[in-house]
Amino acid sequence: MRRPGGHTAEVDYSEAGDLAAVRAFVRTRAEAHGLAPDRADLLVLAVSELATNTLQHGTGGGRVTVWARDGQLVCEVLDQGPARDFGRAMPPADAVRGRGLAIVERVCDDVSSTTGAHGTVVRLGLTL
Repeated sequence: MRRPGGHTAEVDYSEAGDLAAVRAFVRTRAEAHGLAPDRADLLVLAVSELATNTLQHGTGGGRVTVWARDGQLVCEVLDQGPARDFGRAMPPADAVRGRGLAIVERVCDDVSSTTGAHGTVVRLGLTL
């Protein structure tokens, strides 16, 4: 996935105590790029789900990068976890776990994932 040149901002996270800073970073960057507050809430929710999954199921933490391009706010979450499968059904109401990635897909306009030499990147897009 091609990333832009100079107008990106990023934050690293490696422990649960970093999640509040990740959420604040995403909200600040989203609003600075003109994403409406209710849409910024959705992006914060999606990134929080992905970052929490990284910390619960992976090692080494991750990095969140945000930029705007062609009328869309783009946010990438990079970690060392396995590839993510999207296109999943929402788990049943009585399921204890398993909603995180399904929620991410439903609150973002675009979601994709790639795995390569630097880890797994989940790219989220919301129309500005």
